[in-house]
Amino acid sequence: MASKEMTYAEAIREGLREEMKRDEKIILLGEDIKINVWTVTRGLYEEFGDRVINTPLSESGFSGAAVGAALTGMRPVVEIMYPDFTLYAADSIANQAAKYRYMCGGGDFHVPVVFRIGGSGSSGGSGCHHGQSLEATFIHFPGLKVVFSSSPYDAKGLIKSAIRDNNPVLFYEHKLLYGVKGMVPEEEYVVPIGKAEVKREGKDVTIVSYAWTLHKALKAAEELAKEGIDAEVIDLRSLRPMDKECILNSVKKTSKLVTAEEGTKMGGVGAEIAAMVAEEGLQHLDAPVKRIAGAESVIPSSAYADQMVIPQIPDIIREVKELF
Repeated sequence: MASKEMTYAEAIREGLREEMKRDEKIILLGEDIKINVWTVTRGLYEEFGDRVINTPLSESGFSGAAVGAALTGMRPVVEIMYPDFTLYAADSIANQAAKYRYMCGGGDFHVPVVFRIGGSGSSGGSGCHHGQSLEATFIHFPGLKVVFSSSPYDAKGLIKSAIRDNNPVLFYEHKLLYGVKGMVPEEEYVVPIGKAEVKREGKDVTIVSYAWTLHKALKAAEELAKEGIDAEVIDLRSLRPMDKECILNSVKKTSKLVTAEEGTKMGGVGAEIAAMVAEEGLQHLDAPVKRIAGAESVIPSSAYADQMVIPQIPDIIREVKELF
């Protein structure tokens, strides 16, 4: 299969472009989406015209409009510029989009809307209103799907799957991943929602992570290998539904589990993984589960301080070594 190198942002754009060519019912909505601060949608207005819609600064308003469009047969893709702003759109996402199919009897009734959550995570000074990791917030709601890719390959494949899904999907994008490069097939492909991927095989400990922290986990695994600890690293990719089988199979092999994420520990993604393994795979563990997460703190505006409250490579190495 022929491939070409592209950035994470370019891969998402390519996925959007291919799907918009395939299906005229797909529209894009968002603040400054014609120009786009994250570069993802640049050039799409010139190509698709009025199907790319600049919205007012009202996440509640344009998210509600997108849900309405989905209910009438369109397939809208909404960009919310930062995860912090999803709280303005929370009613449309969690109280409306997530529930309509159930309330209307299921069957052939669908709500095919994608919420692209741009600029997720901390980046060194983005501050308390532009630097949070809130993806765990929405895994609590039945009716929603939540994905968070870590590579250009997965970003393109997952955005295509999200658009084709007949349910509301939250598609998170970490701001530090936009410039990351990787090989992406030129031929048609999708990455299925609900499937994790083992990024590194290992036998001594399982590290489950996703998004930007996944790259730190892989580097930590390289350092741990130098000390004789062979870590298996899993990229979760899909937070809801979660690939329990992949995680449990790994824990059966390694007998130790570490989770790593930028969001805060209480009620986080790692908490769900730890609870699931305790319920369904406790007999395979020979040590307590370690959860590495952001500090219980507001994200500082200082470029120096904000790196102190999110997990770093040495933190992952230290926590893993405490299991041995």
